[in-house]
Amino acid sequence: MRIAMLCVHSSPLAGLGGKEAGGMNVYVRELSRELGRRGVMVDIFTRSQSADAYRITPVNRNVTLVTLPAGPTTPYDKNRILDYRDEFVDGILAYAAEQHHNYDVIHSHYFVSGIIGIELRERLGIPLVHMFHTLGAMKNIVARSDEERETGERIALEGHILRSADAIVAATTVDLSQMVWHYDANPEHIRVIPCGVDLQRFHPADMADARCQLGLPAQPTPLALLIGRIEPLKGIDALIRAVAQLRTSTPTLAALEAIIVGGASDEQPHLWNNEQIRLDALRTELGISHAIRFVGARPQSQLSLYHAACDVVTMPSHYESFGMAALEALASGRPVIATNAGGPATIITHGVDGLLTAPDDASQLADNLARVLNDPHVAHQMGVAARARAERYGWSNIGCDVLDVYRSLIRTATNAHACAC
Repeated sequence: MRIAMLCVHSSPLAGLGGKEAGGMNVYVRELSRELGRRGVMVDIFTRSQSADAYRITPVNRNVTLVTLPAGPTTPYDKNRILDYRDEFVDGILAYAAEQHHNYDVIHSHYFVSGIIGIELRERLGIPLVHMFHTLGAMKNIVARSDEERETGERIALEGHILRSADAIVAATTVDLSQMVWHYDANPEHIRVIPCGVDLQRFHPADMADARCQLGLPAQPTPLALLIGRIEPLKGIDALIRAVAQLRTSTPTLAALEAIIVGGASDEQPHLWNNEQIRLDALRTELGISHAIRFVGARPQSQLSLYHAACDVVTMPSHYESFGMAALEALASGRPVIATNAGGPATIITHGVDGLLTAPDDASQLADNLARVLNDPHVAHQMGVAARARAERYGWSNIGCDVLDVYRSLIRTATNAHACAC
């Protein structure tokens, strides 16, 4: 079996925490690796964003990243990529002919890739599986400014993909329900398969050693962690306000600090986006600039160290379709305080392996932080339960479920061809 994996707007090898790099990148890379371990051949197609990008890059056994042109070889607005869709599709077909590859299934990720996947399916006559990762309609519901809103074109294109793809993968039942409610999708074409986690990379580790390696304050300084892109959707302002509240109101947490992994570091203010500039002004206004550390984007190989170094991991997002960062924290044996808006509510059992908090509610987030940080026994018990919970989501289980979708579509396509003959 050979899969054409489309991750057009962002390379799965991109550094995490950047503008277009997050959980989806990890998902595509790790799913492809798991499929490769099972003997499936996977070619991942992404857009070239620099003139010196390698065209063909081996990722793992049986997995290859193919970088193709689609307009200018520089970063630009992802919504413009579809202006160059024909160039990208032609590039895939040329590569397939050059390598003598015949694909059995197309698996696209994010709406841009989904539209390109539809065109590629028409050219190749093979099934298309799609995963959205985020939905434009949901992002617009929680948007607080025009800058955060997605275009009407994106919403329409997502509806077109839902009607056109042979199968849709939803990360959670909540994700499925949102597709049905906002896009009138047919639930019979949607398969719920959660995201996975690398249980070898993310595992419990010694806190003192991790803090030493990262140059973070030694225990007993309480540390909270947030990993994600620096954008309003992530609710980082709620974490900053919660830290300020606890440092003032709770003597045992007067030294509390928050470590934020993503965006640019404190040493790179010239690279901050508008949201990071706003967050910097907020921490300054609250008088806790020294307690909120922007450490910048970090490679995934370092994320397990940050999990180990911190007492609790937070995800106060306004919307998360799944929340892979929360799952990685669970696998690392750390309590997670995450939003109850979307995916995290399906993987965290409130009061057992973490706590759920309402979006944009700094006071509730502060209460939940205090509950974990002020009771070492509770924190320990939650950490143990967190690891046990995460073990359900190993990539071997997820890869098996995705393969079942592929095989079902291939059988259907084969039977349809036989009947036509």
